[in-house]
Amino acid sequence: MKLNLLSGGRIRLRRATYIPGAPREEVFEAPVPCFLIRHPKGDVVIDTGCNPAAAADPAGIWGALAKSMPPLHGPEEHVGASLAALGVRAEDVPLVVMTHLHFDHAGANALFARAEFIVQAAEHEAASAGDAEAWGYLRREWEVPRPMRQISGELDLFGDGKVNLIPLPGHTPGLMGVLLDMPEEGRILIAGDAVPLRQVLNEDRMPRNMRDPDAARASYARVRAIEAEGALVICGHDMPQWQALRPAYA
Repeated sequence: MKLNLLSGGRIRLRRATYIPGAPREEVFEAPVPCFLIRHPKGDVVIDTGCNPAAAADPAGIWGALAKSMPPLHGPEEHVGASLAALGVRAEDVPLVVMTHLHFDHAGANALFARAEFIVQAAEHEAASAGDAEAWGYLRREWEVPRPMRQISGELDLFGDGKVNLIPLPGHTPGLMGVLLDMPEEGRILIAGDAVPLRQVLNEDRMPRNMRDPDAARASYARVRAIEAEGALVICGHDMPQWQALRPAYA
């Protein structure tokens, strides 16, 4: 089994959203990570990142959300291009796991023409609610005419203990992480926006965009327990960490 890191774009974020007390005008460049797992039973993509069209027309694609989280990437930086660089066509990927359905994580779902999507049922419900757009969901992006399997709780994706989906709610009701047992590297936890920045976990910060702070604290505790057992934790939007990671792990 192999893990490849993919770029799903880059966005500008306000630091005060994640680090309460930071100067309101302070912003930072954030990666939008996606991942390719090459498992003996088939390829799996984790999240699809930003809509490729948002680079050229952010307001037209994202509406008001483009003002608070503008794209910084060019039109050729998206998950489909990242996969193509590895010789993989997005339309041939059989499985896509959604950590959650926010517009910067589910924006390129339409590229995966033959995939089955896997999402927590609580996340699907939140993304389908009447006030979903106010919470960062764009139904026209995440909802595509493909099978979307809704799960509740943990799932050993292939039944071999190598790819485990685990609920880490707080940022959204149905956010989940992906815990990998790699043959050479050991365990890797793709924590997504359960831990957006390493500083959040190190300093026990509570970002303003955590929808359920109590659930987020419980997810922090689980992430820390997994890390204490030796796992590498990959954060959701941490540029220094993202740049320090290797492009592939086996």
